Amino acid sequence: MSTEIRVPQLPESVADATLVTWHKQPGDPIRRDENLADLETDKVVLEVPAPANGVVSEIRVPSGTVVTSGQILAVIEEGAAASTAAPRPAAAPQTAPAAASVSAASATSPAPGAGSAAKTAAPTKAAATNVPAEGAREAGKLSPSVRRLVEENHLDPAAIPGSGRDGRLTKADVVGYLDKKPAAAVAVAPAAAAAVPSPAARAPGRPPVTGARAEQRVPMTRLRARIAQRLIEAQSTQALLTTFNEVDLTATQELRARYKERFEKERGVKLGFMSFFVKASIAALKRFPVLNASVDGNDIIYHEYYDIGVAVSTDRGLVVPIVRDADSKDFAALEKEIADYARQAREGSLAIEDLTGGTFTITNGGVFGSLMSTPIVNAPQSAILGMHKVQERPMVVNGQIVVRPMMYLAVTYDHRIIDGREAVQFLVAIKEALEDPGRMLLGI
Repeated sequence: MSTEIRVPQLPESVADATLVTWHKQPGDPIRRDENLADLETDKVVLEVPAPANGVVSEIRVPSGTVVTSGQILAVIEEGAAASTAAPRPAAAPQTAPAAASVSAASATSPAPGAGSAAKTAAPTKAAATNVPAEGAREAGKLSPSVRRLVEENHLDPAAIPGSGRDGRLTKADVVGYLDKKPAAAVAVAPAAAAAVPSPAARAPGRPPVTGARAEQRVPMTRLRARIAQRLIEAQSTQALLTTFNEVDLTATQELRARYKERFEKERGVKLGFMSFFVKASIAALKRFPVLNASVDGNDIIYHEYYDIGVAVSTDRGLVVPIVRDADSKDFAALEKEIADYARQAREGSLAIEDLTGGTFTITNGGVFGSLMSTPIVNAPQSAILGMHKVQERPMVVNGQIVVRPMMYLAVTYDHRIIDGREAVQFLVAIKEALEDPGRMLLGI
């Protein structure tokens, strides 16, 4: 029996998606719930699972195509897996260069014949990515980011030790495996080696240009294009201004060091710094509610709840999952939720609902070594807090020069509704809460 595979129902805020990867080709067996293809939206990567066991009989949409809800992607024949699981023809490897060319062409500007070319190249791609089925280690069980890394580097997932749950591969496993492999010699393309030097390179007195000077044009991913669009919109529609302060984290570090082992043992999660900053931000937002507000036309919407976005950097770009009702959660609940969101973001398994909404955002450039920055507001929010690297610096305390762990804080805000006085006092309130964390516990 033939079954049509269609694009799942997309959320209301998502009009379409891009089919970025086929994990099966015509003739390949597939099992129920195994991932057939990846769809990339503006925010997340969605998987298209198979509804039943069978064999892929037809692919109707090539990679790189923009698709909409309900559109037919492929057709599978149910119950035919056993009869089609034959080995690939021996001649398939000879067509690998042509398959690579077809794949590259279809990813940029599909030609009228791309459909037939993709079918010709299908056995090669399937052979290149075919791996032994070993439970959670098979290709269908890899997260999108891990699968993309494995396919780009032509790796066999079965050869990589997995550190995730049930031996599942993580991105860190693949990166570590690549780091251990000897670097391959990079061959210079003959055309590039024989390129004619520019007039400037042939000018007397200048050294000749040697080596390859290649350029590569790569289309933006849907997420990267959406990030670019939102950043430009924020800067063109809001009057953004940034104010700075610095915080002495001595008391916070001492409190964390004193209780982190007991906290982890009793609450089952590590005590990090992010929960302190979320708690301090909420305390300051309650004192200055306009920083938790947003603009709608000529109206200011004051949100009486605190949905805090925590920016997470992934290999695809920056995403901001939302911690709902953060004011009602204790330190352990905040740490668990933030850690779960960070893991899901890097695995590409966040849902659209996890990224929608938010009243205030916290971003931490300190994990990359940044000492100071001016973050851009995540519209339609009106403010964002920027954390930075903790660095020991000499400070004057009670007339004495002492070494203290210091961090620069930055808050960027929409000057249309937030005055400089409120922004500065808001940042001072965060500083005071972190320098005396007992106040957050007592609510004063």
